[in-house]
Amino acid sequence: MGPIALPGGPMEEPIVESRPWLASYPRGVPPTVSPLPAVPLHGLLEDAARRHPGAPAISFFGGRMTYGKLAAEVERFARVLTGLGVEKGDRVGLVLPNAPQYVVAYYATLRLGAVVVGNNPLYTERELAHQLGDAGIEVCVVLDSLYPKVAAVRREARLSEVVVTKITDYMPFPLAQLAPLQRRREARHEGQPWPPVPRGAPVRWWRDLMRRAESLPAAPRPDIDPSRDLAGLIYTGGTTGLSKGAMLTHENLVANVKQTAAWLTDVREAGESLMCVLPFFHSYGMTVGMNLGVGIAAKLVLLPRFDLRQVLSALEKERPTLFPGVPRLYIAINEAPGASSRNIHSIRACLSGAAPLPPAVAETFHRITGASLVEGYGLTEASPVTHANPLDGTARIGSIGLPLPDTDCRIAELDDWTKDVPPGAPGELLVSGPQVMRGYWNRPDETAAVIRTDASGRRWLLTGDVATMDPDGFFRIVDRKKDMIIVSGFNVYPTEIEQVLYRHPKVLKACVAGVPDPKTGEAVKAYVVLRDGQTATSEELVAFCRDPRFGLAGYRVPKLIEFRDSLPETLVGKVLRRALTEEDRGRAAPLAEA
Repeated sequence: MGPIALPGGPMEEPIVESRPWLASYPRGVPPTVSPLPAVPLHGLLEDAARRHPGAPAISFFGGRMTYGKLAAEVERFARVLTGLGVEKGDRVGLVLPNAPQYVVAYYATLRLGAVVVGNNPLYTERELAHQLGDAGIEVCVVLDSLYPKVAAVRREARLSEVVVTKITDYMPFPLAQLAPLQRRREARHEGQPWPPVPRGAPVRWWRDLMRRAESLPAAPRPDIDPSRDLAGLIYTGGTTGLSKGAMLTHENLVANVKQTAAWLTDVREAGESLMCVLPFFHSYGMTVGMNLGVGIAAKLVLLPRFDLRQVLSALEKERPTLFPGVPRLYIAINEAPGASSRNIHSIRACLSGAAPLPPAVAETFHRITGASLVEGYGLTEASPVTHANPLDGTARIGSIGLPLPDTDCRIAELDDWTKDVPPGAPGELLVSGPQVMRGYWNRPDETAAVIRTDASGRRWLLTGDVATMDPDGFFRIVDRKKDMIIVSGFNVYPTEIEQVLYRHPKVLKACVAGVPDPKTGEAVKAYVVLRDGQTATSEELVAFCRDPRFGLAGYRVPKLIEFRDSLPETLVGKVLRRALTEEDRGRAAPLAEA
């Protein structure tokens, strides 16, 4: 095993004894992907187009684009951006769903040495104004139906240029003609303005710009240092206040593509089809969907949002082989009427992230599709993937798996990152590797709080997650450090209780949080969504949690149960625990106490 290069630290010879996970690696997974190719991120697309120009790159509602065509579209839009004044280091904002325009604009921005800033289309105007302004974005590419929101914050965010595109710009006939009629009906029904971009609005239209691109000068090719130059600002932490941008370099993102690809030992270059329903503005969809797919010259099956009918149709028609997702996507497929009789057996491997994967969900999904569905782990600050379970049948249920090649981990004391806890004990998970960000954009204090350098010069990312490590190197997330509940002085981890609730046959979704209690300081409260047509009582669920099989001590059993029709979630299915507790503070919730 060769040396591992860690950004910000010296080259070190790995100490195999301190990395027990290496002995648990599946056959064919290398312990290192070093040396990393010294190429910028868009070099992955250029390489795919050079090696496989005729291979399918994008499928979008029946429309097709080869890698040769995709590379040409990227070059054209790079000329457009240059004509709009974009230079190396500038930030370009994308307010787009998963569509060909996102892929083209993303790689064209990188091609110029500029920095991509993806934005959640569901953001409020306040959140969007903060993110666009904080990143210093001057040029923004937006879907026409999302333009009213951008227009409302344009002056505050100081945008100089807004490029508007339509979802139909890359749709085939006749869908491109029919879709606008449906969208107009929906807009009128929902009371939204139509057309969403008023006549005479100060915007530039994607199709017009691309049509004239050939007459523009060739885009410059700036020198890019992959280890230093930024590729993206990925905003994170918005659920706990204003979001902050994680600075990810070209090397960070190329490394994570290579690390993840190495984990998929049976992938065939230009022979895979990758389901892309996870949003590309999110680090998980960006890396494990778009960038990984391009890195292995796979066909990207793009869906602009999760619609169960469209997902099932795409699974049958496009025959994807890889399907990165989140638990709620797999749950929806499991629950779909007639799912087991549909022809959705092309999927070989699924990596689930963003939220804990209930074992029952993985088992049901495997029974329906035959695919290996395993849990992984990552965070935006690490590009994002750091851990994954093996796909060879040796996955450890309830664990996040093993660290990826070139990823080192420690379990440290909760109040002292320099001290490791004894084997098997819970502590804060620390991660080091080439995928760890440079820091937070314009946030030196917050960077210093999560990036620490030890005496040897090695940089460690403090994840804020409480974890344990098994003797053979499998890691388990106990919970978020900040979500830990203190009941009469005892630590209670919500995830552990949620995993028990998910085993109840009537429970569809569950979230556990701590609420104030005059006797114990905090009490354990469970928010539960039942499956359609099911009824249950709080006593029934509490009795289930007390079952000795699950090993929950009395103080960890929920004291309060709230039945709900839904739980607040992010676009990638992460339950907003803080939103639930803040909701409780503002009202007297209907509770059932055991």
